[in-house]
Amino acid sequence: MELTVQYIVNALSLGGVYALIALGLAIVFSIFGFINFAHGELLTLFGYALFFALAAGMPFPIAVAVALTVCMLAAVAMERVAFRPLRGANPMTLLVSSFAISGALQVVFQISFGTLPKPINLPGFLTGAFNIGGVYIGAAQLISIVTVLALALALNLFLSRTKFGLSLVASAQDFDVAKLMGIRVNGVYALAFAVSGLLAGVAALLWISMRGSVAPDMGFNPLVKAFVATIVGGMGSLTGAVAGGFFLGIIEVALQIILPADYLIFRDALILAILIGFLLFRPRGLLPAAAMPIK
Repeated sequence: MELTVQYIVNALSLGGVYALIALGLAIVFSIFGFINFAHGELLTLFGYALFFALAAGMPFPIAVAVALTVCMLAAVAMERVAFRPLRGANPMTLLVSSFAISGALQVVFQISFGTLPKPINLPGFLTGAFNIGGVYIGAAQLISIVTVLALALALNLFLSRTKFGLSLVASAQDFDVAKLMGIRVNGVYALAFAVSGLLAGVAALLWISMRGSVAPDMGFNPLVKAFVATIVGGMGSLTGAVAGGFFLGIIEVALQIILPADYLIFRDALILAILIGFLLFRPRGLLPAAAMPIK
């Protein structure tokens, strides 16, 4: 029983991180129609910003706030410099542009900070563990689950109760009509990327709390998993992105339990094979955008 609870918590915490990253991807996709593969580098940027903020002697909460601000500003700058000039271009052009940005930023990180991981000193409330009914559960895991649920609720309220959120929803449903209604296009673009940057930063904090370090390629693996989660959940659906993230986390932990140690290297390949099989029966995903519009 204790092991079952442990595995469930592991799956939910890992899936929660994937869900946060997938949410950032889905917000951009719902408006612009392309997947921003430079989103993973925002996670890495948050990690380095946190590392240097802590090295400068900042208290942990302030260092996190600084790193989140850097992450959001970088996302907005990315939209302004790389994607706004391509407005109206084919989504494939934007996709290729995001690949180019991703590769360029990885090279910048390697040249500026080196290729070796940099350990980050985390406070005790992120590295400790709780004893719940005889089961020791990592603090980072519980914080991850609570954070994902809180952010999902906050994002839902933001999209449904605020002027800026409603502008995002209107732009995602019909961008041309939204422009005719007087919605400021540049503001919506910047806001979408700022929100995606915030989600990337929070996801990076949770990922680092599980790994304890930052490296130039830190964002690549979780980005690929989140991309898969976005497809499984339903492209353009925020609710589907969350569902897909948790679904992927459950599969990944389940395979880690089932597979013998010698075959764990095939885990990612098996995950992709299972998801391909899933999409053969449900090609539009768990909660496609047309069936489950943004709320």
